[in-house]
This record gives sequence, structure tokens and C-alpha cells, in this order.
Amino acid sequence: MNKKQIIAAFTSALACLAAAGTAHAVGPAGLAGEARHLPSHIVVKAPTLAPYAFVRFCIQNASDCAASDGPATASVDAAAMRQLQSLNREINRDILPEYDMDGDDVWQADVTAGDCEDFALTKRRRLLEMGWPANALRMAIAYTPNNNGHAVLVVSTSRGDLVLDNRTNAVRNWHDTDLRWVMIQSAVNPLSWNQI
Repeated sequence: MNKKQIIAAFTSALACLAAAGTAHAVGPAGLAGEARHLPSHIVVKAPTLAPYAFVRFCIQNASDCAASDGPATASVDAAAMRQLQSLNREINRDILPEYDMDGDDVWQADVTAGDCEDFALTKRRRLLEMGWPANALRMAIAYTPNNNGHAVLVVSTSRGDLVLDNRTNAVRNWHDTDLRWVMIQSAVNPLSWNQI
């Protein structure tokens, strides 16, 4: 290749890069910018035993724990996000916080007073009544920054796994919370749980 051909090839390559625009940037800033907008879902590990109080809840409320053929991820738009946020605020406001006695953990839904799992189960039941797919609505166990065991509802969506928590009215992606994750209900079989 002579000097003119090298310059022409180089100029042509620069023109192609300029036409591609910054959306296809290969540098670290380009990748980081695109990665921020990707949905983030919880990656499950080995199967684990379901919480005993959850098993008791399922015995008494079989329809809440029934297997479903529906999708494991709900497609959400702005209206669906508003519905999640509204429901989270409503349940957080309507249920009076009340903790179970040590050694007597009882999981319930549709209560006027209860602790974290009662909030989460009530939210799950209400979303089911609104037509949300059962397999996308999973109970999860985590630890708060104070090392308190905590239960939340995780809604698997096209925008990632979103957390409905009675400690906040904000609906956040699971990795944007202050929780240390322990286990989550299976999207395939609601009676099965997996480590996180």
C-alpha cells in the first residue's frame, strides 16, 4: 500500500466511526453508559428450604401458593410502574406495623396490622387480583443494614427485578436497595425457594 492508499483507508475508517455515532462507543464510558439501562434480575443459586412460616401460610392459603403457567417476567410500561408505586404506598400506609412474638412467626395476607412478610403477602395478593402474573411475584428474604431479617415482594419485570418494601414507598431495582439478599421464591414452583 502506498502513502495515498493508507491515508484514504484511514480517512474512510474515521468517516465510518463518525457515522456510527457515540451510541456504539466501545470505550469504557460507552459500555458503562449502556449497561446502566439494562434490566437487572436476581441470579439464583442452589435450592434451599422455604421458611417454615411460609409453608404454614401455604397450607392455609393454597391458592396463594398454587403453580401457574403464566410468564415469569411481567412486561411493564409507565402505567404499570405507576400501579406498582401506588399499591406499594397504599399498603405501606394501610397496614399498621406490628411484630410477631419471638418464636411465633405467622405469615398472613390482607391484614390491618402485621410485619414485613404480611405487607409483602398482601401486596402480592393485590397484584394477583389486578391481573399480574403469579410467577413474576416472588417473596424474598434478606437482611437490613441492622442485620434484621426482612421479607419483601420482588416483582420480576421487563425493567428488572423490582422490590416492594414496607420500609419505603419507593419501588427500586433489587440491586439499588440496602438489603443483603438471602433467598427467594422460585419463579417456576412457588413452593420452592433458592439461595441468592
